[in-house]
Amino acid sequence: MAEDDAKKEIIKNSIRGVPNFPKPGILFWDVTTIMLNPKAFKYTIDLFVERYKDKQIDVVAGFEARGLIFGAPLALELGAAFVPLRKPGKLPGEKIFEEYKTEYSTDKIEMHLGSILPGQRVVLVDDLIATGGTLAAGINLVKKAGGVVVEAACVIELPFLKGREKIPDTPLFVLVEKEGL
Repeated sequence: MAEDDAKKEIIKNSIRGVPNFPKPGILFWDVTTIMLNPKAFKYTIDLFVERYKDKQIDVVAGFEARGLIFGAPLALELGAAFVPLRKPGKLPGEKIFEEYKTEYSTDKIEMHLGSILPGQRVVLVDDLIATGGTLAAGINLVKKAGGVVVEAACVIELPFLKGREKIPDTPLFVLVEKEGL
């Protein structure tokens, strides 16, 4: 897997750290800079596809905002449906929702009612796992719809924030780890 390690290093080096954002003392890891490097972006999607291509995934559910960037192309490559998990007020029609706490506030995610059917196999995609609140809410939302969460996938994990502890019953696949607040 030396080739995968080389790809992960290119991805890791394409992620920009932004100090003091969104508030003083926070080091924000900006994955949008991955898209400035087409090779890094392709490697990110390729590594996710390799992970899930044989897992019979029916639905890829991507979190707003940056999980949408990685989830949609993954769904296309897998031949799976894509379901956006959005912040309140972004989706028309009937929705179901789940509330959660972030490292900064309390929030809510929504999805269209009926977009995940009972028994469908789902992989959740987000750019980053920090405290795990968003992923835990997504897992609960998928289960509320009757879906089966196969795994959660993130580009970055901040291990020092112990987000995995909030999703103990769900496998987590991460491409790179970063440190620092």
